[in-house]
Amino acid sequence: MFWMEYKATDVRCGRRRLGVAAMKLPCSFWFVLLFGAGGLVLFIHLQEISEMVQQQAPGVKFRVTPRQTMMKGLCTRTEEGARGDPGPGGRPGGDGLTSPIPPMQFPAFEWAQQSGTPGSRELDLGGPRVTKRHRKLLLKNTPAVRAHNSSSSAGPPKSSWARLSLIQEARKRLVREVCAKYKSSSKRTVTPHHVSRIFVEDEYKLLYCEVPKAGCSNWKRVLMVLGGVASSTREIKHDAVHYGNHLKRLDGFDHRGIAQRLESYTKVLFVREPFQRLVSAFRDKFENPNTYYHPVFGKPIISKYRANASQAALRTGAGVTFKEFMQYLLDVHRPVGMDIHWEHVNQLCSPCLLDYDFIGKFETIEEEANFLLQRTGAPRNLTFPSFKDRHPQAERTSARITQQYFAQLNASERQRAYDFYYMDYLMFNYSKPFKDLY
Repeated sequence: MFWMEYKATDVRCGRRRLGVAAMKLPCSFWFVLLFGAGGLVLFIHLQEISEMVQQQAPGVKFRVTPRQTMMKGLCTRTEEGARGDPGPGGRPGGDGLTSPIPPMQFPAFEWAQQSGTPGSRELDLGGPRVTKRHRKLLLKNTPAVRAHNSSSSAGPPKSSWARLSLIQEARKRLVREVCAKYKSSSKRTVTPHHVSRIFVEDEYKLLYCEVPKAGCSNWKRVLMVLGGVASSTREIKHDAVHYGNHLKRLDGFDHRGIAQRLESYTKVLFVREPFQRLVSAFRDKFENPNTYYHPVFGKPIISKYRANASQAALRTGAGVTFKEFMQYLLDVHRPVGMDIHWEHVNQLCSPCLLDYDFIGKFETIEEEANFLLQRTGAPRNLTFPSFKDRHPQAERTSARITQQYFAQLNASERQRAYDFYYMDYLMFNYSKPFKDLY
């Protein structure tokens, strides 16, 4: 009897020991599991942070309708009853918002997907840094159509309008893809700074973002004719275009006026090959007499980058060489700030925030601008002007002239310049201008 009680007691103790061991095993297992899961979450979070590129633009913020609702693209119409809100100077904006002309619409076409522009290291001194990992991801996944770099394409549609519509869809798709890869997906607000370069034509419901040295003078002439300021683009002088204050800017309207126009007007952007635009700006501002750019930019550039500069050069700022200008542009500690004539298009027009309806190129500006004017219902006798009123005796800056200027730089300087404008090259699908760039 005693022996049986002993055995029963021993069995109960054994079971208790097994229960304790069983309780200890899950605790150790769950501790290791939770520790591993926490490490994995932290690793993924750090990876996402390293790949995120955010850009905070200056300016006083105010909230505009979310982009998914506001930027409806091509087939939106302004709401009934939206009357002229205060324009610049507190004056009513007129009947622009109730114009019967709808925003421009393009026919829908399918388009082929091809590889985009090859990438290289980023050295953007004024904007977000782009890593090799970003470029590999973009080049692997981003569709682009090479055809929209020129007016010709493989397998063009039957009509010219169909071809140009196809090109437009390809360009806008590429910009959306690049922005999705490189820019933060967090909601941002439109500020006056974002729309400060946008000109307004209310009657034909156009918003044009000015990119200097990409046909902006003649585009302003067109807007002035559309607005009734002049009857012909030929009769509008250069000073009247830039200093006559005949055009309204979008940042001159109130919150409601900006939001309504962004939602219902056709938003237009014209760009140019970045190096050619840069050389064009240098030739215009530094190789011709200029009472603003020589003293404001020339004097500090010569003072910092020219050894044994003469007193005359230091006093006037005239005679800046292209190599000195590029030293200034690529210097992290510039002696004087940036200027709109060589600023990135991304900074001037915010293409990742404002969903542009039409993206044109300077290289085919007459054909594409006239196509746009026809689609917006402009008068048939109004065509985009081709004349050059600024230094008309000088040859237009071409790829050949651009090559001559960049030949003054060594390979490292050319690479840094390409890195500086890399986002413009990528977003608008321009080819690398030199074979030794990467």
